[in-house]
Amino acid sequence: MEDEHFHLTVWEAFFYPHIILGTIALAISPFQLTKVSRKKPKLHRNLGKIYGFTIFINVLLVPYISLFSTGGQSTMIAFLVLNTFWLGTTAMGVLRGFQKKIPSHKNWILRSYAITWVFVSFRIIVIPLSVFLDASISFPIAVYLSIALNLIFVESKRIKKTVFVS
Repeated sequence: MEDEHFHLTVWEAFFYPHIILGTIALAISPFQLTKVSRKKPKLHRNLGKIYGFTIFINVLLVPYISLFSTGGQSTMIAFLVLNTFWLGTTAMGVLRGFQKKIPSHKNWILRSYAITWVFVSFRIIVIPLSVFLDASISFPIAVYLSIALNLIFVESKRIKKTVFVS
């Protein structure tokens, strides 16, 4: 907030939609994994479109918000890396859905969900790290750990399911 280029009202105009859209994506993702959702293809598709829309808008908001991240430049870079993962996994999931490549669609959307949930796991991980480390260290470490742990969790479940189903 000490940066002369920081304008709170502009930042809020990016930040609050980011939080609202992220919350919508977080709320939709668990439902999309249920049998109820898959038994109602039209509902599944419509919620999927909302999920994708919220993320695609969000990835446009994140770069500006990242400029003024707690923890400075290292945190900004970590959030931009996270944003790239978020865009990439979601775009691949949406693309595979449009192509009707359902197994690939499921895999990429699960990865997208894992990245979406980084916003929860980050907050869990950053709290204990912040007790011992400066924000310039704890924030980026928490971002990268959250990405890695969430993706490892999803991939391990996906691989386990593939191994036991085959």
